[in-house]
Amino acid sequence: MMDHNIGLKTDGALYRKGGHGLSFGEKVFNVFNYLFFILFMLLCVYPFYYIFINTISDNVLSARGLIRFFPQGVHFGNYAQVLQIPNIYNALLISVLRTMLGTLLTVLVSGFLGFMMTQRKMWLRSFVYRFFITTMYIGGGIIPVYLLFNQLGLLNNFLVYIIPGMVSAYNMILVKTYVESSIPDELQESAEMDGAGIGTVFLKIAFPLMLPILATLAIFSAVGQWNSFMDTVIYITKDNLHTLQYVLYRYLSQATALANIVNTGTVSGQEVSANMQTAQSIKLTVTMIVVIPIFLVYPFFQRFFVKGIMIGAVKG
Repeated sequence: MMDHNIGLKTDGALYRKGGHGLSFGEKVFNVFNYLFFILFMLLCVYPFYYIFINTISDNVLSARGLIRFFPQGVHFGNYAQVLQIPNIYNALLISVLRTMLGTLLTVLVSGFLGFMMTQRKMWLRSFVYRFFITTMYIGGGIIPVYLLFNQLGLLNNFLVYIIPGMVSAYNMILVKTYVESSIPDELQESAEMDGAGIGTVFLKIAFPLMLPILATLAIFSAVGQWNSFMDTVIYITKDNLHTLQYVLYRYLSQATALANIVNTGTVSGQEVSANMQTAQSIKLTVTMIVVIPIFLVYPFFQRFFVKGIMIGAVKG
């Protein structure tokens, strides 16, 4: 028996007449589906919301755990005081520079290396590819790497933040897989017939078509560069090369002492009790300072990231 709620479009496709064609089970499923994802979204957002409202609320109430859903005694003194930490602006500059330069060079080098691994006429291509794969499983360890960096003059050198991360076997595999599955060989063959060299093919043909996977690598690299501090701990002793993450990590480990330092000179009374820095207020404020830049950058890469991260998910 034909369902009278089913219609036929001019192109032959079927559709339901009106907006009431869903069955009761479908409506129930949609309701629970929306409720589930709304709840899931709230669970993801609430921790960041909780941290933020505690950073702008009365520090005494926050330390007692009384700030849970709405801020109380709103002030922004925590951010102003944490930003007075010695050397923090120079550390911020170092972090921004290493993130920008490190991400740019990682994307360019990984993109070109992955592209070259798709070139069958490349001399010793299989050997080079297997050599890079081996580095994913075998490493020299911290001490040999430290001695190597010392011989190369990378200790207490800004380049120690940039050079080691430029080449990654994992990034190379992602780019290689994307090129092989998304860029037809005929494009390169056509360009080579017109006299284009390998560099021209990469920059003018392959590179624009690789933007989704390169944006994915950019997010991975930027987050890694921004959050990294162990390389500073191991390889850097000069204060002017300390990154923001290292400075904040060092002060987080001494949060109670820092609370006393940043409150030196404040007036006594009710204002002190409301705005006085505590160990918890410093930790939460530092957390927000660290994650805000990533929140600002991620939306611009999201549409590329979603496409790039699906590499290899669908075959054929």
